[in-house]
Amino acid sequence: MIDFGLGALPYCSFSHNDGRRRLGVGAGTGIVDVDGLARRGAISSIDPRILTRGRLNPLLAAGRPVWEALHEELSVIIREHLDTAIPQDQTAMHLAWDVGDFVDFYSSRYHAENLGRLFRPDTDPLLPNWLHLPVGYHGRAGTVVVSGTPIRRPSGQRRTPDGEIAFGPSVRLDIELELGFVLGGPTKLGEPVPIAAAAEHLFGVVLVNDWSARDIQAWEYVPLGPFLGKSFATSVSAWVIPMQTLAAARIQGPAQTEPRPLSYLRTEEPWAFDLDLEIWMRPSGVDTSTRIATVNTAKAIYWNAAQQLAHLTVNGATVRPGDLFGSGTISGPVQSQSGSLLELTWAGRDPVDVGGTLRTFLEDGDEITLRGRAGGGDVPLGPVAGKVVSSRERQFQEETL
Repeated sequence: MIDFGLGALPYCSFSHNDGRRRLGVGAGTGIVDVDGLARRGAISSIDPRILTRGRLNPLLAAGRPVWEALHEELSVIIREHLDTAIPQDQTAMHLAWDVGDFVDFYSSRYHAENLGRLFRPDTDPLLPNWLHLPVGYHGRAGTVVVSGTPIRRPSGQRRTPDGEIAFGPSVRLDIELELGFVLGGPTKLGEPVPIAAAAEHLFGVVLVNDWSARDIQAWEYVPLGPFLGKSFATSVSAWVIPMQTLAAARIQGPAQTEPRPLSYLRTEEPWAFDLDLEIWMRPSGVDTSTRIATVNTAKAIYWNAAQQLAHLTVNGATVRPGDLFGSGTISGPVQSQSGSLLELTWAGRDPVDVGGTLRTFLEDGDEITLRGRAGGGDVPLGPVAGKVVSSRERQFQEETL
């Protein structure tokens, strides 16, 4: 169980004895049934019907004034209803909202430079566009799953070391430690969201593990980018931390002076976040988890959330309630601060010791948990966990061309 204290007010979707999905808010190690409070008339700041659908989407659509009014009221009435809180371990957790579009960015400079050194060692590690815009791609919203969902090893084509083309389960299954942003406040087609309006659409934060099949990805991504190697599963926390909770963790990010961003990407507001993130692994057959990496997001993310949103919509693309975008893998300046096994093991050259078990990439039965805290440790982020299970590839005949 996670002890959120009484100040975090993270939203979730849960079910209890009757199996019905309900909206809740974390309080200590329990969940206060916000759905029930709304039905009983205990919440007066907003239309109670917004809170009785079992998902956050109606609240996301209601807009920032409603978000803030509800947050302020909940900060008071949650304390009055602590005696009704349901212990977290007596509930089933669900994805807190129906995900609309999903975009994944590539906004950690250290991560981008690490991959450049790995794959293009004789050139500048950053591609020419990287310092000018937040590089990203559109992912697959239908495979965004809640923490705890088993992750089935994907199958696909890969190129073997001897140059043959093989089909079968990925043998280089990896993780990506990311920060995700849940969006609300819809826009119209053709209307960009300027940085000054970012707060009208950024509802909250989740931890994200964007699982990656590196061998499938390496063979397929040229020239159009990620496809099957990235679309099979993206795990997110069951808990959405509202932006109001993270206000004290907002800080200025890395300087962007060489080059200076174009005007639509410039911001003076502190849109970086001071968050301490961790990767934990429990290898198959091992009883305990081991922390294998830590990173702070303050300087590790070059392009911030407001810039990502501005770039995402600058061509007129819409924002819909429930859209999600990820920061991309977050890595720091040293290898122990890597947000992926690809970097942590330097593409398998340096296996990582996980409590006496060596790993380069993930094996069946391995379990990964991402954790985080904000505000100097006072506010926990909801963890995101996933266990790798064997591929369904037995249905298919493995091929080598």
